[in-house]
Amino acid sequence: MAKTSKSERSDRQKVIDDIRRKQKSAESRQGMLIVGACIAVALAIVVAAAWNPVMTAIQQRSSSGKPLNEIGASAAAACQDVTTKDATGSGDHVGTGTQVEYEDSPPAFGQHWNEAGVAPAPIQERYYTEDTRPELESLVHNSEHGFTILWYDEEAADDSGMIADIKSIAQRLDESDTNSRYSFKAVPWTDEDGEPFPDGQHIALTTWTTDGDKQLGVWQYCSEPSGEAVEEFMKDYPYTKAPEPIGGGVG
Repeated sequence: MAKTSKSERSDRQKVIDDIRRKQKSAESRQGMLIVGACIAVALAIVVAAAWNPVMTAIQQRSSSGKPLNEIGASAAAACQDVTTKDATGSGDHVGTGTQVEYEDSPPAFGQHWNEAGVAPAPIQERYYTEDTRPELESLVHNSEHGFTILWYDEEAADDSGMIADIKSIAQRLDESDTNSRYSFKAVPWTDEDGEPFPDGQHIALTTWTTDGDKQLGVWQYCSEPSGEAVEEFMKDYPYTKAPEPIGGGVG
């Protein structure tokens, strides 16, 4: 067998070295592409996080000075009919921290916590995010006192226009409330809380009311926020008809 000459070995080594250089170059380019993609995704997340609050603030200003019933969509266009069911749990307190399994999404009545300054949640805060919202067991006690609660789902939470309308509704009721008669809170409903709202509905209005000797849970689902629907709902089911008609005179 003939020996390989030095020039042949040199040529072969050059080929091997060239292949290795190309592989390293390709790996380097691939690494840069991955890093670039990660940076782009991170920037997109940062921009989106900053953009939504900015857009919400801009859109909220467009509702400045509007009466409640002109904020958001009309009730006829956005909302389903009101539904009710027999309510139980008035005065049925469980220890703070005890988790109650509610049948409805969201709950309007049932067992609840009872702790000053915690359950029911004080009226001063009208609008909540996922990070600041009281627990369900606190909010159900608010319902027992006659609060109307506007629940918004995760899709609404990601929509700057819907959030702007929800904030405007909460602000208008807060500005107009001189004696706690507008007992209202706007709170998020998440996947962890329970079943989703009916298809296409991203807002739910709830309260706990009485009808003669009966107690009722009340719901109205809407595809988007409607100040008109909130106004009509609170007129039809005022806090004075609640099982414990205290309204915002809590905490």
